[in-house]
Amino acid sequence: MKTGVGLYTALVLCLLMGTVFSQRRPKKPPKPPKPTKPPSFKPAPPPEELEPQEPTDFPPPILGPPSMFPDCPRECFCPPSFSNALYCENRNLRTVPVIPSRVHYLYLQNNYISEVTAEPFNNATELRWVNMANNRIKKVDKQVFEKVPGLLFLYMERNQLKEVPDDLPAGLEQLRLSHNQISKIPSGAFGKMEHLALLDLHHNKLSDSDMGKNTFKDLKNLVQLNLAHNILKKMPANIPNGITQLFLDRNNIDNIPKDYFQGFSNLAFVRLNYNQLSDKGVPKAVFNVSTLLDLHLAHNQLTSVPLFNPQLEHLHLNHNSIESINGTQLCPFSLSSESLTDEALMPRLRYLRLDGNHLSPPVPLDVIMCFRHLKSIVV
Repeated sequence: MKTGVGLYTALVLCLLMGTVFSQRRPKKPPKPPKPTKPPSFKPAPPPEELEPQEPTDFPPPILGPPSMFPDCPRECFCPPSFSNALYCENRNLRTVPVIPSRVHYLYLQNNYISEVTAEPFNNATELRWVNMANNRIKKVDKQVFEKVPGLLFLYMERNQLKEVPDDLPAGLEQLRLSHNQISKIPSGAFGKMEHLALLDLHHNKLSDSDMGKNTFKDLKNLVQLNLAHNILKKMPANIPNGITQLFLDRNNIDNIPKDYFQGFSNLAFVRLNYNQLSDKGVPKAVFNVSTLLDLHLAHNQLTSVPLFNPQLEHLHLNHNSIESINGTQLCPFSLSSESLTDEALMPRLRYLRLDGNHLSPPVPLDVIMCFRHLKSIVV
């Protein structure tokens, strides 16, 4: 009996010892997880590119303040203290508003107007000044100017005109058509415009064939003609001989006829910068014009200084190919002449620009001795 109890006790102790040892045995570390592939992201297809659209959606028109004038267009400003003026500039307008009959001065610049029709001008018979600069005007109805026979000033620069408008008022005094795309001047476009004093056609696409021999012939009171920045190769024909300012910069002119300036009674300012003039294309005394005060010949191909009249005050010859300057040849009098001591007869040249040539200081003494009124010489 005792032996059986002992065996039982020994068995229990063995079982307990096995349990304890099994608890102390370190567990095997868990196997590391299998590496997983990072999720793959397919880039989204790029959105379909839309074709660029024409900018047809302009900003909405800007309305003007309330007006005391019942006929004042809602999109314009009618100042109470200046009843004959109508201010419609910078209003994002697409069309010309109806012009009241009381208006003399019309301001329509800096809008989006593409066509000028006659209807808005039906009652605008008193208009004297119209500014339609910096729009998108491509077309002007022929009847427009029939409605405004008393118009004196017309400004239509920076538009998209391809020809000079027809049937312009005969009484115009100033016509500004610069920065357009004009390549045509209709025959007789300036006929009967004997009061026109200023004609500005610079920065267009005019060539010699676009201007007839008599294009400017009837402009008897023309003071300034600006044909700069076109594609002319010849001097324009039949310029009125009473003109004062002739601007022909930035063309392709390479020749001046010998007698071109003969007969000009008031010509004071001539600008021929940025052309193709060489000594061959400039006759020796072509600029010997007694009324000429300011002569610009910069950025050409001259190799010598052309002769000029003693009355000339400003001479621009910069950026040519001039290698020397001879005061004895240029001086209209002998350096020993008494005329150089007579204030009334002394050459009037005050400003001479020669930089950009093949010259270097000092200026020859005979130039200084002859042109004693010189205030500035740029070499």
